[in-house]
Amino acid sequence: MDDTATITPYRDGPLLVRGPFRLADQDGNEIDIGRRTVALCRCGKSRMRPFCDGTHKVIRFSAPSGVEQR
Repeated sequence: MDDTATITPYRDGPLLVRGPFRLADQDGNEIDIGRRTVALCRCGKSRMRPFCDGTHKVIRFSAPSGVEQR
């Protein structure tokens, strides 16, 4: 069993976090997630932030899955 977290940015979608990790708010309080895989919002419009609720599809959020070329 792998003991590291993997974060995968999905093109035009969320950051998918898999594996053991701790999620905390800006004050250091732990956010109980109750699972080993979560989708974190990248578009900023989710009503469940920091979690993704699929709003990125409605607003046509656009972002690459890799490093942006500038």
